[in-house]
Amino acid sequence: MDLDLIAKECNLTDESDASSVIQKILDLDTVYERDNLVKIYNYFLTLSKSSDVLMALIQCIDRIRDKSSLEPLLDLLLMKNINDNKDAYINVRALCARAIANLKDTSAVTALLYCLNNKDENYKVRLSCADALGRIGDRYAVAPLIEVVQDEEEKSVYLRETAASALGMLGDLRAVDPLVSILETQKGIWDKFTFLKERVIEALGKLRLDNNDRVFNALKNSLVDESPQIRINAIEAIMDSENPQAVDVIKTCLLEDKNEEVKKNALIALYNLVGREILDEVANGSEFSDKLKFEAVSMISEYEDEEDA
Repeated sequence: MDLDLIAKECNLTDESDASSVIQKILDLDTVYERDNLVKIYNYFLTLSKSSDVLMALIQCIDRIRDKSSLEPLLDLLLMKNINDNKDAYINVRALCARAIANLKDTSAVTALLYCLNNKDENYKVRLSCADALGRIGDRYAVAPLIEVVQDEEEKSVYLRETAASALGMLGDLRAVDPLVSILETQKGIWDKFTFLKERVIEALGKLRLDNNDRVFNALKNSLVDESPQIRINAIEAIMDSENPQAVDVIKTCLLEDKNEEVKKNALIALYNLVGREILDEVANGSEFSDKLKFEAVSMISEYEDEEDA
């Protein structure tokens, strides 16, 4: 198989008409078997300088997910073959990180950490690398991700959010104290840190720390946060905590929260914890709003339909 000839037939070095090149690349899967396609895609990845063509190639590679693609993907992420106009390849490299994550190869962690820790790097690339580290699942990435989450001088709060989510995916208990500290120090602030707190709560929920009082108290305190979505996330995390106080704490939200969507989520959480009885209590209780009663009646109807099935 002559890779240079195939590249020439696809007009790979002709950047004037990227859409035509991409179509020729896509047509290759009607001619070549999987193993040869991988070799072609990997080779093309080292030749092309067109961001559009590179994006298409990465998508092709990601569909097959062959381990041999890791090296050219890492070279592209680290810009080893591209010296000019690096800003034009930001989205290419971000997509590269996602494809690398899907290969689930821990040998990629060092390169991903290099990009993550480089504060001069574009935030989109760093964000994709943080997510990739969580998806690969190597706990060597825990400490660097914690540093990103804790870094209050980090310009991109989106990066801190993604790092928090990655820590939840990794499930390492070293992340507990730093994550809880963010909830404690940012308590009551409804601003650019709102989404960060949402991600932190989701991460703590994934860690499933049933007997950690500090975590439970931090989640409980989040139930009075100004953001309704944070309160909803906290309800879900408390529901999953298996803490003996969970039912009483969530029931307080059901009775006292001013937001109907929060109350609805509290009702669903309580139904998951105690079953049908909470639906009857809400449907027949004078202290609950008509909207919440309607929700309870609807859930009772679904419950009875399931019983009859």
